[in-house]
Formats: sequence, structure tokens, C-alpha cells
Amino acid sequence: MTKFGIGQSVSRFEDPRLLRGRGCFVDDINLPGQAYAVLVRSPHANAHIRSINLEPALQSPGVLAVYTGDDVARDGLGTMKINLPRKRPDGSPLFARAHTGLTRGRVRYVGDPVALVIAETVWQAKDAAERLEIDYDALASVTDTAQTVAPGAPAVWDECPDNISNVFEAGNAKATDEAFAKAAHVVRRRYVISRVYAHYMQPRGVLAQYDEGDERYTIWADVQYPHRVRNALAENIFKIPEHRIRVIANDVGGGFGTKGWQYPEHRLIPWAARKLGRPVKWTCERSEAVLADEHARDNVSDAELALDADGRILGLRVRTLANVGAYVSSDRNLLSTFSNVHTLSGVYAISAAHVHVTCVMANTNGTAPYRGAGRPESIYVIERLLDDASRELGFDRVEIRRRNLIASTAMPYRNPFGATYDCGEFARGLDMALQGIDYAGFAARRAEALARGRLRGIGIANAIERAASPAQPEFAEIRFNPSGSAMVLVGTKAQGQGHETLYKQIAHERLGIDPSELQFIEGDTDRVAFGMGTNGSRSTVVGGTAVWNAAGRIIEKGKKIAGHLLEASADDIEFEAGKFTVAGTDRSLTLKEVARAAFVPARLPPGFEPGFYETATFAPPSDTWPNGSHVCEVEIVPGTGRVQVVGWWSPDDVGTMINPIGVKGQIHGGVAQGLGQALMEQVVYDRESGQLLSGSFMDYAMPRADDMPSIKVQNNAVPTKLNPLGAKGAGEAGTVGAIPAVINAINDALASAGAAAIEMPATSEKVWTALRAAKTKTA
Repeated sequence: MTKFGIGQSVSRFEDPRLLRGRGCFVDDINLPGQAYAVLVRSPHANAHIRSINLEPALQSPGVLAVYTGDDVARDGLGTMKINLPRKRPDGSPLFARAHTGLTRGRVRYVGDPVALVIAETVWQAKDAAERLEIDYDALASVTDTAQTVAPGAPAVWDECPDNISNVFEAGNAKATDEAFAKAAHVVRRRYVISRVYAHYMQPRGVLAQYDEGDERYTIWADVQYPHRVRNALAENIFKIPEHRIRVIANDVGGGFGTKGWQYPEHRLIPWAARKLGRPVKWTCERSEAVLADEHARDNVSDAELALDADGRILGLRVRTLANVGAYVSSDRNLLSTFSNVHTLSGVYAISAAHVHVTCVMANTNGTAPYRGAGRPESIYVIERLLDDASRELGFDRVEIRRRNLIASTAMPYRNPFGATYDCGEFARGLDMALQGIDYAGFAARRAEALARGRLRGIGIANAIERAASPAQPEFAEIRFNPSGSAMVLVGTKAQGQGHETLYKQIAHERLGIDPSELQFIEGDTDRVAFGMGTNGSRSTVVGGTAVWNAAGRIIEKGKKIAGHLLEASADDIEFEAGKFTVAGTDRSLTLKEVARAAFVPARLPPGFEPGFYETATFAPPSDTWPNGSHVCEVEIVPGTGRVQVVGWWSPDDVGTMINPIGVKGQIHGGVAQGLGQALMEQVVYDRESGQLLSGSFMDYAMPRADDMPSIKVQNNAVPTKLNPLGAKGAGEAGTVGAIPAVINAINDALASAGAAAIEMPATSEKVWTALRAAKTKTA
């Protein structure tokens, strides 16, 4: 096994420059003559715009322009589109209204963009924005998901008085009803999955210029999908050929799914640059981000579990309200509501299941994929149900899981929602987690904690997720230079995952090329031919396989050149560790020697095409299914309600780990985000006014180092055969299992004191209140 090959824990090649402050982010780029943009956003959740007086802002020093929705409409900018064939409950087409970039006539959430102010400096733009005079007529609003469909709830759109955008169903309703009819036990619960949003280190930004000579936009933006941003802008907004837009995404300081392709700023800034004839830059500030960005999660699920007398699951039924916000601009706003409900049955052998999702509109930001994108929500429901069923019916929490786990011998296994798991050792993973955390010794640890005045709980969650969708192919190119050095170009886009290291390891494994002689290129639609970007734990599986396949084509071409140079048949040429060798001899050429020869026609076979560069576009035959078992322990201080996570074990099956240290880092980060949502994170609106109450880190709590436990990640790999790497994906694995594991542990601790279960986020106040209520009831 080579130093930089697959399976080696390699320190990331990109880290030295980033740690030295040599990264290149959007805000690091400045162009001569650039102006600065500031967006004026609605302070109301729902209001008519009576009038906008631009003059005070236009007369401010340094102001170049002030634009409103009327200007956008006058110039004929388009909107994003919905392609999904969804319907409303009555069978009529789904109700969706796309955001126009700058709203006209009526605002529908706090943060809704109303005007764009551009000035010579950002401070002048801010001053002018404050002088803009907008007269609003405030209306009643609805922000609470459960209340959106309550009788008399304010309508977000007058044309949709019930606030229902669309419905989605999966599974077999009839078979599920039959399973419930013969059940010995039925457990029913309502679970609330809170609204959160991604706090990346780098808030979003856009810099754009328009070249009159080429009639071409160049856009620098921190996006996860450069090619999709280009396509969306060209096809839907500006209605021009794609080649007239170049999107460049250099370093991106975090994305987590939220740095998508449809934000208003992506169209407004290049549009303004063309109108003004000079570059325009917009940089989102931290205090603006919660107003400007897409949010996530925000579901209310009514779930039912049918069991026989022995605790075997007969059926699962779930009805979910999914809040999609005020605007449904594209399929992106609906993805999390349906694309991963297929994992609601988790890793359990459930013969019948049905889910019904109602997508409701509210006076809130739109929702979109965020680390997990529906996967954490699904696993949260089934794992909470199992714990609640255990408590209600007197089953052991571990035994009820073991009794229902899908056996490895049952693979491939088709679950009740039609998804096929190709491989996995679920029982082994659970046993590894329980052994690692010393489950057998938990009772003693609980007793010791109680002697110290603490309540101790343990939580279990078996997670599985759908990854690397076959619906999205990925591109890679390996291009050699005449000197023999090379570059790898990929259509994915890193936001901190370590893609440069990942792809160089794959290329090194396949070609034996020294990583120092391999240039890595991504994130530029002019340099990379095609790409679907990074999301859904797909980059290793789909992008990595594309690199692997492109390298394979390099090898095949190299064999023909080497055979000619070594006076042997190409069929007799073997390639290993960067060398082409005539089988059974010591005659060989290095890859670099062959690459150099490829650019010298006189050294090539007659009629052979010169050059040494190959591409590959890979689409998997099916989804992959990363999975893992999470077991964590918590301690609660009853007097304050403070929760401390004190232990965490997580055996994960992500298939082949290209770079184990990178995979563990991904899982650690995912656990941190899941733990944050479980314990403290929540976007909160005032129910009466619709005002955002959690607009800063003073109100939106984030996990810190002292909130995190020591996380023990183990490898329970069962490599998939769906791609030559055997990889399944790892980016979201930690988050999917973390949320239910933490909440189950907290509720286990509370139950030991006779307290009722609570919902996320499990803040100190909630925990303290639950314990106080239990104490009062006992008294």
C-alpha cells in the first residue's frame, strides 16, 4: 500500500495554504472600479408595500443606483422553475410562487428583499439603504408549522387560502392499514423537528462583472454547484446561452447544502453590473445571513408504529407537515420533503409502511437541503418511535432493535418504500457500538451519577441514508502536459471536505502519479467541462469514480503508446505503480515517459491521435446506503437542566474509506451539527408578529468545544459493488444518527426521574421544566 493511496490517512494537501491565510474566497477578490451593493429587506412577516420613496437614498453621497422589483420586471428577468409533478390534496396542480429577486407589492417574510442599493463604498450603500422610505401596511402572519393549516390561519398567498402547496405519498397505504388492524400494540406520537439553518464560517457573497465586448457575465460566488448556477441563470433568469455566463467558485468556507443555485443575489448582482457598466460586489454579513439564507428541517410528524405481541414491527404510518416557507421557487425547495422519506423504515424489516407529506407555506424563509436533507428527519422519527414503544410497552430498547434489524443475509433488501439496500451489516454495527460504550456497565454508571446528584441517560440510533443518486452524473478529466506533469479537473465543488486530497489519492492509486505533480482544478465553468457539484454525500462515490474511470482510459491509451515504443503488442503491456512493462520482461517505461511521448507524433503509432488527456462521466446504477449505529451517554444537572454529552461511539459503514482521517473528520463534524440541533439550535419567530427572535448568536445558540464529547468512530465497512471504489459516501452520516441519539439519551435520563419526554432543542430550560413538572406531580 503506497503512502498516498486509497485507505491511507493522508494530511490534507489544501490545508497549509488555508491555515496560512492564503485561501481565495469571494471577499478576497476585488476588481478595478467595483461598486458595492446592499439589500434592503422587509422588517415585516406579511405586509402590503404602499409606496417606496427612492429620492432620499438616491441623493445620498456615493450612491450609483437604487433598484426595486419594478426595475427587475421592466428588464424582463425570469424566475426559477418547478419541474416536479406534484399536486394539491384535491388533485389540482401544486401551488408554487417563485421569488422574483426583488419583491413587488407585498412582502411575505422578515428578510424578503425589497430594494437593491449600490454605491461607491459599502458604507455609503448602507447609509443610503437606511434612508430609503418604504411605507408598509402590516398584515397578520403565520410562522408556526402546525398553525399553517389551522382554521382561520392567515394565508401567505391569497390565491392559496389553505397554505397547502402540495402533497406527496410513498409506500402502500392499504397494506399498512391491514398491518395496523392486526397489531397487538400501536404506539402513536407527534414529533417536532425544529427549524435551523447553516452557520458556515464564510457568509455568502457575489462579485460580478459584464463584458460588453464579449457580451458575457463573469460571476464569482461561493456556491456548491457552479455549473448548475450557470445553467439556472442562463436558462431561467437571463434567457441566454450558457457560454455567455462564467461562474467561478474558488475556496468556499462551508456550505452544508445551503449554498444553492437560486438565491436572488446570484441574479441581482450580475444584472446590476451590466446596468451600471462596472463590477458590483455584495457580501452578506453574519447578522444578515439568517434573513438572507434558506433554512432547513421544520417538520411536524404524527407517527404510528404497529407491533405484534413480541415486539416485531408490523407497520409504520407517518403524516408530516413540512414547512417550505413563503416562496417555492424551484424543486430545490421541495427536495428535503420527499427525497429521503424512503429511509423512514430505517434498518428494520418492516413489511408495510406509508408516509403522507403535506408541504405547507408560511411567512418564513424558504427551506432547502441542509446536511442530511430529509435523512435526519426520517431516522429521528423511527428511532424515537422505537424508544417510546419500549418505554410504553415494557420492551428492552436494544432487544426491540435487534429483533427487527434487517439481516445481512437478506441483502439486497427492498424496503416498504421501494428502496433497495444493496449491502450492510447492521447487527454487527449495533453490537460494536454497544460494546464500545460498555452498554453492560451503564447501570453502574447511572447509579454512580445519581450518587453525585446527576441523572444519566443513554441513547441509541441506527441510521441509514440514501446517497450518491444515479439521477446526477459527474465529470472528471485527467489532462497531462507535454512535460509529463498532469492535472485533474472535476465537476464537484469542495467547501471544506478535502476534495483535493481525495482525488489526488484516487489518481495516485490508479496511476502512481506523485500528488505534488498533479494540479487540482474545480469550481470554474470555463475550465471544467461539466459538473453537478457537491451535495448528498456524492463526491467520493460519483466524482471519485469519474476520476478512477478517466485514469483507466489514460492507462489504456498509455498501453498502446508504450507497446509501440517497446516494440510489443498493447495486449502484452501491464501497468502497475506508474510503469508500463512488457509482461514477463524487465522492459518498461514510466507514465511520465509515455505522457511526454504522447505529444511527439513521430514517436506514436501511425495514425494515432497525439495528446494524453481523457475524460469520464459517471452515473451510478443505483443509490448507495451509508449506515451506522450511534450510542451516546448524557448527564443532566437537575438543578439547572444543563445537559452534558459524556460519551459517543459510532461504528459507521461508508464503504471504502479513501482517506480515513478525512472520513472521521466528516463524521465528527456531522455529529456536531446534529448535536447542535438536538440541544440548542433553533430559528424562532414571534407567533403574533412573525418577527425573527433568533437573529444573532446571542439568541441562536451554537455548540462550542466544551459541548462536544470525545467521539469514537469505528469502521464497519461493507464496500458496495455499485462503483469500482466500493465507496458509499460519508458527508452526512454523523448528522443523520446524532439527532435521535442525543434526544433519546436525554429522554432516557428524564424518564429515570419520572419526567415526560421533551422535543428538540433540549435546552436547559426545557429539561429543568420537565423535571420540575415531574417533581410537582409526584408531590
